[in-house]
Amino acid sequence: MADKILLEIVSPERQVVKELVDEVTAPGIEGYFGVLPGHTPFLTTLKIGEIAYKTDNITRYLALCWGYAEVEPDRVVLLAETAEPAEEIDIERAERARHRAEDRLRQKTEELDFERARIALERALIRLQVASKRVSGL
Repeated sequence: MADKILLEIVSPERQVVKELVDEVTAPGIEGYFGVLPGHTPFLTTLKIGEIAYKTDNITRYLALCWGYAEVEPDRVVLLAETAEPAEEIDIERAERARHRAEDRLRQKTEELDFERARIALERALIRLQVASKRVSGL
């Protein structure tokens, strides 16, 4: 059994990550799941959340919004609507998005698309959470 797995994270814009890693944690539709080398193969849908992956005691984080995951014993492929490494997240922009979403949720008009505002808030909060972590283990 190998001691590393290939992690590939792809968004419509680019390949975000292609790296040999020790472990991966991702936000599955039914909850977070972890993958180590030799994992049983499976497919799942991804939701808004945080991806963490570890290589040589360094943990990196990404904010993810929806997608699909394919897990194999030696490889994890995440196809994401969006995937942003912590270092690339614009904190001021995420704060503005959070405030806009909170303002929309406070409104009591019939035009308010509550679910859309709730999702915008969830995305902004995940982006802020991930941005606060940057890189750990250095």
